[in-house]
Amino acid sequence: MSTPPFLTLPGCARTERVVTARGEFAALRAEPDGPVRGSALLVPGFTGSKEDFIGLLAPLAAAGYRVTAVDQRGQYETGGPDEVAAYGVAALGADVRALTEVLATEGGPLHLLGHSFGGQVVREAVLAAAAEGPLPWCSLTLMATGPGAIDPAEAARTKLLLDVLPVMTLEEIWQVMRQMDESGDAPKPVLEPDVAEFLHRRWVANVPRALAVTGGHLVAAPDRVDELAAVAAGVLPVLVLSGVRDYAWPVPEQSRMAERLSARRVVVADAGHSPNAEQPAATAEALAAFWV
Repeated sequence: MSTPPFLTLPGCARTERVVTARGEFAALRAEPDGPVRGSALLVPGFTGSKEDFIGLLAPLAAAGYRVTAVDQRGQYETGGPDEVAAYGVAALGADVRALTEVLATEGGPLHLLGHSFGGQVVREAVLAAAAEGPLPWCSLTLMATGPGAIDPAEAARTKLLLDVLPVMTLEEIWQVMRQMDESGDAPKPVLEPDVAEFLHRRWVANVPRALAVTGGHLVAAPDRVDELAAVAAGVLPVLVLSGVRDYAWPVPEQSRMAERLSARRVVVADAGHSPNAEQPAATAEALAAFWV
């Protein structure tokens, strides 16, 4: 679960609901003060939300980029139906394409980024778009994501969640997770009260069906890197960005994925699974350098 460094929006940003052919999506949008060099669509991961990118908004806007970070269907303020079909990666990838169609009307090059599970969603969007014609994005960033299923230890924890979702409420699960965190030996991060309250509010706002379907994908995700490499070759620059450690996909595995994609590789110092939230300034600098 990513933890935003703060929740107060910078002056360049606002909340918005982006209306698409596939419904409305809650978003944070940032605008540059000066000339616009391009736009970016940022897609969060499992149990995440648009707020995971809040630390990137000001530095990316300052670099000249119009930024749109969204809640995926079933997450936080976007919501969604109690239907399995709504949350498969093909359906979520179709949502990304619908958002892209709207953002493309604003003009300029459009960059696509997916964090963690969101990386596999944007991969699905690219593969589906490639089957129909030219790609609408000018670059793809895979942040803290991997080629297939998550690490076995993390998969075991995710399976525990999948086991209890049918019999416990999200509030009950939250309380159990907090008890487990408090009883563990690992150092406990000290959160600002508003951030702690937000994490609770966001968790219980998830659509349980979305958690079940997307969690099920993560523990058994297929490796589609070679397919992506084939459609991206020569037409879609790819960046693989991670922290120096990652509990979901080992960092060496992400580096091998970058090699298979002939992608640029960036490892952000002093960051883990969420460099966007843990080291936003360095992450934004790496993104702006890639998007030039």
